[in-house]
Amino acid sequence: MTKLTLTQSILHHYNLGKDQINRPAMILSIQNVVKRYESHTAVDHVSFDVPRGSVFGLLGPNGAGKTSLIRMITTITAPDEGVILLNGQPLHSDTPKMIGYMPEERGLYKKMKVGEHLIYLARLKGMSATEAQQALDYWLTKFDITSWWNKKVEELSKGMQQKIQFIATVVHRPPLLILDEPFSGLDPINTALIKDEIRQLNEQGASIIFSTHRMEQVEEMCRHIVLINRGKNVLQGEVKEIKSTFKQNHFRLDVEGAFPPDFTARFDRIASDETGVVVHLPETQNGNELLQYCLEHQLKVRHFEELLPTFDEIFIRRVHETQ
Repeated sequence: MTKLTLTQSILHHYNLGKDQINRPAMILSIQNVVKRYESHTAVDHVSFDVPRGSVFGLLGPNGAGKTSLIRMITTITAPDEGVILLNGQPLHSDTPKMIGYMPEERGLYKKMKVGEHLIYLARLKGMSATEAQQALDYWLTKFDITSWWNKKVEELSKGMQQKIQFIATVVHRPPLLILDEPFSGLDPINTALIKDEIRQLNEQGASIIFSTHRMEQVEEMCRHIVLINRGKNVLQGEVKEIKSTFKQNHFRLDVEGAFPPDFTARFDRIASDETGVVVHLPETQNGNELLQYCLEHQLKVRHFEELLPTFDEIFIRRVHETQ
């Protein structure tokens, strides 16, 4: 199968085009879901929606309930309360065929050969032998790993196994991908490769749930997130809006020469380095106050920016607030 033919097949699989208008805006809807294990409540009345076509971050510290949520979405377990909708419909026996799940703990059979293993996993997802072979030819060629076909999984490095796991996750072209720490064990070159493939799949219509502890990857790749802690939803929304909500009115300012003597009395300087000063302004003021001061004192501004918190800082702060 040629690359063009496979791309056309992907577009057909996602029903992109005229049918798009009739599909629900949310690929996944979690509605007041609860999951209990004996006396422990792992997921406690969690609700959120994953917009269709989004790269969505599912975040939380260890033990927060993320894995329990994923297991319910993939129908490995069922919720004790609440409803999960995929494409606007309750989960059913064919739901796993609509999902590509890449768990953090990889699930390859190490004694099997790469080719027969990938064919086996593709057939489990409903592909015919011919479809599986054509799709796998495409992916192995794209990753320049066709020579791995007859190698046993155990002969591959962790990074190589990661590529095979990724191919097994996406080969059946599911409309929803769930990727749990997809870059674990990859070197920078292969991390960039998988990131590029994730972006391309998203551009072709796949919705992606991305679970990671690496907050810089969340900022880079996700538009929406939900943060789970102790089984509860404690933060959700668009990444840009969340960063704006958690901003602390901090500004970095760099000018030529020294600041006038009254600068410290006028503004709360909280840090200084070779790139200038960081100033905290009260809620009643904004950055224009700093720029107006510079203008009044004929200071030449070399750099000025509002400092937004990193997602690491937001994550830590919100988790501590909900302990």
